[in-house]
Amino acid sequence: MTTQNLNRTLEELDLKYIWHPCSQMKDYETFPPIVVKNAKGVKLYDIHGNEYIDIVSSWWANLLGHCNEEINSAIKAQLDNLEHVIFANFSHEPAIRLAESLSKIVPSRLKKFHFNDNGSAAIECALKMCFQFYLQTGKPQKQRFMCLTEGYHGETIGALSVGAVDLYTKIYEPMMMKTFPITAPDCYRCPYGKTRENCSCECFEAAEKVFAEHADECAGIIVEPILQGSAGMRIYPPLYLKKLRKICDDYDVKLIADEIATGFGRTGKMFACDSAEISPDVMCLSKGLTGGYMPMSITCVSQEIYDAFYADYNEGKAFLHSHTYAGNPLGCAAGLAVQKILREKNILSQAAENAKFLTGEMKNIFENHKNVGEIRHVGLIHAIEFVEEKNKKISFDSKKRIGYEIYKRAIKHGLLLRPLGDVIYFNPPLTITREELSAALTKAKKAVNEILPPF
Repeated sequence: MTTQNLNRTLEELDLKYIWHPCSQMKDYETFPPIVVKNAKGVKLYDIHGNEYIDIVSSWWANLLGHCNEEINSAIKAQLDNLEHVIFANFSHEPAIRLAESLSKIVPSRLKKFHFNDNGSAAIECALKMCFQFYLQTGKPQKQRFMCLTEGYHGETIGALSVGAVDLYTKIYEPMMMKTFPITAPDCYRCPYGKTRENCSCECFEAAEKVFAEHADECAGIIVEPILQGSAGMRIYPPLYLKKLRKICDDYDVKLIADEIATGFGRTGKMFACDSAEISPDVMCLSKGLTGGYMPMSITCVSQEIYDAFYADYNEGKAFLHSHTYAGNPLGCAAGLAVQKILREKNILSQAAENAKFLTGEMKNIFENHKNVGEIRHVGLIHAIEFVEEKNKKISFDSKKRIGYEIYKRAIKHGLLLRPLGDVIYFNPPLTITREELSAALTKAKKAVNEILPPF
């Protein structure tokens, strides 16, 4: 079989057998899947030899570039010693060392580390921990949860229940537990006429109202700190988190920080909570934890929460939550390699300098475009929201799928620019160079202007 025929066969077999995530498969009739053969750094290469800049870090997970030699070596070395072992009553050095390493960088309240195998599982774990904590500490009425509107925390039923993006949740509402939503900050369309730079988080009054009415029956509130990703990369001030930490303490509600997308330098700090100088009671980690290599997550918890489960077995207080691949040695080896690179190679400060460069260049290129409503950024994460009427901040009709059309055009120019509605974003590996950022901007400009002429 010729290489050309083999490639065609692979594409046909994909469509024959695979149901891709977060996709309407009918779209694939006219825009078929791209079969990737190999990758290096920020680049993906398909079976036809086409090159793509992976500016979205393959769903925000690829922290330090594809096929990073140090992470590759760490996984290969671990593979020759131990590939997996049951994590109940057994352990291994990579997991122990990873927990020890994380203990030195996570916010101060977090002392214990519960290993899971994906982000949604970490969220489910956090919810169950908080629920059971109050059950076992004399407040069994605290069974519900608060969350921010437009929040996203995963797609298992519990995680969906504390999310509020209709695209993911609405159809499953009959299956979901009831939560108390709090109107989230929307700094682009601020109802108080403020900006991120001059506000006192007046919008926090929505949280104050819900806490006053329902905190006595709530075990926790879960938030994406600083950045609501799936909502369209919405960014809000650190002050909001400071206020949230205080009100949680005042009302005895556990603060759960979903740092699955924001952790490990994505927002310019090691963790987004660091921007507000606060510590949550529970923090969920995944994605960048292993550099995007292996499916693994960790739920970090306070000593107070851990102690509520520590008792003789017959008291029935153990946390009976497990995943087959929890604490997988290969994932832990990748995580240790990531920590070593972050610690020794000055990655965050390099990324901070490149973030300033990206901000300036993106504003130069897009700020005056007639359909660019807002350019927002935190760390290396930069997002552009496209609107039909700039002065009135009126969105396009969703049926036009403007973001999707830009995405398709960007692919033709060699740029992976997956949209969030009509928001496109850059969330590249922290190791991306200025030359690569410039190349991505050039391709993005072409794609945007072909769908939305600038004048």
